[in-house]
Amino acid sequence: MSARTLDWLDALRRLRDERTPAVVVTLAMVRGHAPRNGGAKMVVAPAELFGTVGGGNLEATAVRRAREMLAVGDGEPQLLTLALSDKAVTEYGVQCCGGEVTMLLEPVQVVPSVAVFGIGHVGLELARILARHELDLHLVDSRADMLAPARLEPLADAVATVHVHHAPVPEAALADLEPGAHVLVMTHDHIEDLAIVETALRTDGLGSIGLIGSSSKWARFRKKLREVGHDDAAMARVTTPIGIPEVAGKAPAVIAVSVAARLLQLIEEARGTARPAAPEAAETSEASEAPEASEAPDAAEAPDAAAAPELAAAPVTAR
Repeated sequence: MSARTLDWLDALRRLRDERTPAVVVTLAMVRGHAPRNGGAKMVVAPAELFGTVGGGNLEATAVRRAREMLAVGDGEPQLLTLALSDKAVTEYGVQCCGGEVTMLLEPVQVVPSVAVFGIGHVGLELARILARHELDLHLVDSRADMLAPARLEPLADAVATVHVHHAPVPEAALADLEPGAHVLVMTHDHIEDLAIVETALRTDGLGSIGLIGSSSKWARFRKKLREVGHDDAAMARVTTPIGIPEVAGKAPAVIAVSVAARLLQLIEEARGTARPAAPEAAETSEASEAPEASEAPDAAEAPDAAAAPELAAAPVTAR
């Protein structure tokens, strides 16, 4: 596909808005004669090109390398040096300008999206950790006071882009999420939790779905989900409990660290850049048994050794 004339910065903005990964190719060093001067840039997306670094073999080689990086989710910059000589071994034709160029290939990855449903004790601690990462971070709660500006003041210096959703029907917020969003469900109300999980299972394009709680809670949920038509394959998309076993404890801040650690693993796995997770990861759950409708709100669930096994996230999709 021929390169489009859109300015490279405008191209990056558009691709970011569309959640499409890209690689910026820059002529970092030019020795001798070359088709373009140092500093020339090109943006390579999976199916598009913007700008040019000189055409011919050097550009085709850079495009191929960039798309190899995109295919495996490589987030590390690379240097690529090519000689422009009729004696050089080339794959896409001879360029005999007589010089040599070094190109810097810099990946620009899609910003991950995470939605936390329930900004109680654990949810707020989790938001504080996730806010320090480059994310689209959605905070959803049916209770307006949980989202009051004073309560969310610790997020004022967030690196993440924080989206606050006061949603009396919280599952409705699923429709506002970006493709590939990771969903974490930890509200004060089991009825809300169930509605969010059920709607998430019917929502195309989500990443992972995590539910805080014990195996007894999940057993009740499975029964109700099966009654409304979800089979075992669909319910296997839900991970419960959530977190990593290496971080144990029932304090909200401890649970938040455990859940955040596993979530960051899932994000890297979705990009294709992470080491495989330990086989028995994700056995951390809420702090103490969460309330039934008649109990005090915003309690937490106790871990259960017999809980459902961890399931890896679906790949992040971009549009």
